[in-house]
Amino acid sequence: MRFNHAAAMWQTFPELRAGALYATGIDAGADVEAAITSFGAIADTRLAGAQESEFPEIQAWRRGFSRMGLKPTQYRSASEALLRRFRQEQAQQRLHPLVDLCNAVSLAFAIPIAVFDVEKIGGDLEVRPATGHETYLTFGGDIEHPEPNEVIFADSEGRAHARRWTNRQSGLSAVRQTTRSVLIVAEALHASAEADIARLVATLADHLAKAWPAAPKAALLSAASPRFEF
Repeated sequence: MRFNHAAAMWQTFPELRAGALYATGIDAGADVEAAITSFGAIADTRLAGAQESEFPEIQAWRRGFSRMGLKPTQYRSASEALLRRFRQEQAQQRLHPLVDLCNAVSLAFAIPIAVFDVEKIGGDLEVRPATGHETYLTFGGDIEHPEPNEVIFADSEGRAHARRWTNRQSGLSAVRQTTRSVLIVAEALHASAEADIARLVATLADHLAKAWPAAPKAALLSAASPRFEF
């Protein structure tokens, strides 16, 4: 299988930097609470100094959403939504150890992280503008069709696994108790994105290897090296 961003994405967002990890042997019994607490403390410290909307990572995504024609206070990147909820509730929702770990890392880095159940992806996965014919399954079980040119994560079978880029994932490939293999994607647009994505991928790979048996395969993506084979 392959993950990549379409050429049009790199042309429109030349500042984009991304990281991808593929991990197998995932189960819901792993204990990642210590890591979640540690990353939560990092987010707490940052939020004590400024609200998430002032973070350069979040501001860059807001500019990106505006460039896509979206109102950034109506449609937020996943990392901004997580930070906003974390600041208001002073707690992180628990869903699955892997999702909880990735959410905690996202909080600490203020960078959106998507986690997909690989078995639910039909063929390759690409971040690209939608044609308007793709299908998207909500967490409530409804079928939607992304707007033409909306940025989506699309598989080879025409199914959208995320809408509005980093705004909302699909219920189809969400991690569940039965998930065993995952694709994890982190993306950033801010000035120090290249270094921060590299640090995030290394950090996440280390914690994945500690919590689950198989060492993850990882890659850093750019316009010069846009594909991840897994």
